[in-house]
Amino acid sequence: MRAPLLLYPLLLLLLFVTSAYSWKKEEFRNCDQTPFCKRARSRKPGSCNLRVADVSISDGDLIAKLVPKEENPESEQPNKPLVLTLSVYQDGVMRVKIDEDQNLNPPKKRFEVPEVIEEDFLNTKLWLTRVKEEQIDGVSSFSSVFYLSDGYEGVLRHDPFEVFARESGSGKRVLSINSNGLFDFEQLREKKEGDDWEEKFRSHTDTRPYGPQSISFDVSFYGADFVYGIPEHATSFALKPTKGPNVEEYSEPYRLFNLDVFEYLHESPFGLYGSIPFMISHGKARGSSGFFWLNAAEMQIDVLGSGWNSNESSKIMLPSDKHRIDTLWMSESGVVDTFFFIGPGPKDVVRQYTSVTGRPSMPQLFATAYHQCRWNYRDEEDVYNVDSKFDEHDIPYDVLWLDIEHTDGKKYFTWDRVLFPNPEEMQKKLAAKGRHMVTIVDPHIKRDESYHIHKEASEKGYYVKDATGKDYDGWCWPGSSSYTDLLNPEIRSWWSDKFSLDSYVGSTKYLYIWNDMNEPSVFNGPEVTMPRDALHHGGVEHRELHNSYGYYFHMATSDGLLKRGDGKDRPFVLARAFFAGSQRYGAIWTGDNTAEWEHLRVSVPMVLTLSISGIVFSGADVGGFFGNPDIELLVRWYQVGAYYPFFRGHAHHDTKRREPWLFGERNTQLMREAIHVRYMYLPYFYTLFREANSSGTPVARPLWMEFPGDEKSFSNDEAFMVGNGLLVQGVYTEKAKHVSVYLPGEESWYDLRSASAYNGGHTHKYEVSEDSIPSFQRAGTIIPRKDRLRRSSTQMENDPYTLVIALNSSKAAEGELYIDDGKSYEFKQGAFIHRRFTFSNGRLISSNAAPSTAGSDTFSSECTVERIILLGLSPGAKTALIEPGNKKVEIELGPLFIQGIRGSVPTIRKPNVRITDDWSIQIL
Repeated sequence: MRAPLLLYPLLLLLLFVTSAYSWKKEEFRNCDQTPFCKRARSRKPGSCNLRVADVSISDGDLIAKLVPKEENPESEQPNKPLVLTLSVYQDGVMRVKIDEDQNLNPPKKRFEVPEVIEEDFLNTKLWLTRVKEEQIDGVSSFSSVFYLSDGYEGVLRHDPFEVFARESGSGKRVLSINSNGLFDFEQLREKKEGDDWEEKFRSHTDTRPYGPQSISFDVSFYGADFVYGIPEHATSFALKPTKGPNVEEYSEPYRLFNLDVFEYLHESPFGLYGSIPFMISHGKARGSSGFFWLNAAEMQIDVLGSGWNSNESSKIMLPSDKHRIDTLWMSESGVVDTFFFIGPGPKDVVRQYTSVTGRPSMPQLFATAYHQCRWNYRDEEDVYNVDSKFDEHDIPYDVLWLDIEHTDGKKYFTWDRVLFPNPEEMQKKLAAKGRHMVTIVDPHIKRDESYHIHKEASEKGYYVKDATGKDYDGWCWPGSSSYTDLLNPEIRSWWSDKFSLDSYVGSTKYLYIWNDMNEPSVFNGPEVTMPRDALHHGGVEHRELHNSYGYYFHMATSDGLLKRGDGKDRPFVLARAFFAGSQRYGAIWTGDNTAEWEHLRVSVPMVLTLSISGIVFSGADVGGFFGNPDIELLVRWYQVGAYYPFFRGHAHHDTKRREPWLFGERNTQLMREAIHVRYMYLPYFYTLFREANSSGTPVARPLWMEFPGDEKSFSNDEAFMVGNGLLVQGVYTEKAKHVSVYLPGEESWYDLRSASAYNGGHTHKYEVSEDSIPSFQRAGTIIPRKDRLRRSSTQMENDPYTLVIALNSSKAAEGELYIDDGKSYEFKQGAFIHRRFTFSNGRLISSNAAPSTAGSDTFSSECTVERIILLGLSPGAKTALIEPGNKKVEIELGPLFIQGIRGSVPTIRKPNVRITDDWSIQIL
């Protein structure tokens, strides 16, 4: 009898896993099965019954009450006033908060998401001292008008209640809330006899102890042609209308609810692993604006198609500007805590948004290179074999990853000592080649009394509780599991201590971390996650913080690596679930994709959506996690993936092995060349990561971010920019011979393979071959490279640079190069080199772009420039003069790439100028 009893948990786990892998739409709720979404969607324009009263200024904020226009004694909802707080911050950011009045003693305090907003941002508040009252838009009631930034004002309309930002002179609107009168706020209630608030989905019951508590409102973007953002969805970059006369009647809103979705479908509005309630609009008429709702509960968002309200209430003022997009935001709980970003350019909006939620972290140099992963490399012998094969086939890589099978019985922070008897030695052998290792640490903790992590967490009461107050027990990879309550700062600190070298036995300073399953994934939970009525620190229900659970896990893990290195070593942590602010803690990947051409195609808009939402360090599993890609697809994926900000090959354990050398000599060569391209451009990528760390501007960018007035770029999501200088167009169909490539702008573009010039502002029929995808350098840019290829990025540290100068129609170009030690935080104290290169009037100048506190005094480099390539140089130039030194060098014809790829271009070989110095080179 004992054997079946022992096998029962394993069989049960297998059942849950099989169910999870057999993903179907029916396993996840749609809007009609989600009561708060169904209620909000049924509301009519103009149904908001609130007006503004008691406007005052307090502590630099505008404070007002939202009171019912008419009491409704038949309403089940309380008719208590709400409190509106309106704040203004530097750089054109307006914050609007609406909550229940705490003086009226609601049943409990509604949850406000902590530790997302940056402290530095809060210190930029502009203290309002006065507001002016005026009548606007021909409405007799008054509005409160106040300064927002130079050229912009904020307006609080009293009746009907509305908040908007507008241009000061023209009065043109930028962004608004409740212009369509759809605002609704369900207040918390004490349960009375007869109240039935339970909600059921499939076999699960949600007890809902405080009743319905949802919030919904409309947001309007003016001067907009498209809206983007609100990751994560496997769909087009430009968000499609989900409701309106030209939209299918049962079209679903975009859902934000972090879920472990296996084999997710492309072209779907269903929510995936992460959620960022941030949307950015863009249009030729006005530029860009952005909107962010700091709320971690489930959210559903409608993009309302043109004419959606044309047959509705006459109370609503229809937009006179056709370039207006209305949206409907619906959340299960929380408070209104929203931010308006007025732009006006796309880079302005991402700068404003990341000033609130945090700038992206600066990664270590090795993390920006190529990562090799699989579920799972079997043992140490397998690790050493894979490592040596990369060297044997002259393919660089920087990181080798281990999935859950490396642990002892799926207990994190442990090793299977049969398969991995010497983990420290293994890591040090990789480190001797400049390489690193990553191991997986997930949030589910195996409920095993012999497991020290579980025993300690259980004794300290550190687990999330179920609705009855007991430790929540769910099923995941180890079987019966519990989940640490990382909303609690004390528990986060405890968790971060587990990454010390003493605590994580077998780890070394060369080991970094992968957080998977942190949605959190619960195989036997509702929708494969934790019940909404589970309880966290302070009595917070899981429904209130669900979308931020993975964020706190990511935060605690990153803090653990920071502690391990005494605050000197930049952490690398990859996570699957994310929330606003996750960019501060590491990289994100797009989850369990599939080896299909459409998944390769949709990876680009997914990465772009993450990028404009602050998550600049992201990528998709190259080759697809599920399934076996045909070799053409795999090669094409490597060619696109080489330009993802995060570049990793990964595969499911049921797939065939797919390391790059397993597909014949020619295909190995093609994948090697794709990986080589990434290593060549590492100096450029690293410079872009520093730009992102400083301003929030993403590494991978939509075309319209660089060409905001080019309408043909607005809906293009098959091509993308890397920085301002490279344009990449994927090949997304099998056996393609030609690809249509749109090159924006008025200047030329230079083919990276042939050096041929293509006109901007045109769509080109580009002939493709198996050895490359269409990729171009923009005229007017200078891009740094390192062309000597090594085993890993760390071994390239002292190699010389190549500068590729692409001249525009004025025979001018400019670019930058950022260098630091690639691993520490010394750059924050000025230990870096930042050079600016400009070419004009036939002269290339290198100058210091760093402030006076940085440079060679605190960080130095002996690297030189060994080649300068001049694309678009007028014929006839034969020599160049280098100053200082009065040295003449010849201008020769040479290959664009050292590897012998076709193309012959004017080249200055071995000018041997130091990268840290000021110098000039005059073309004679």
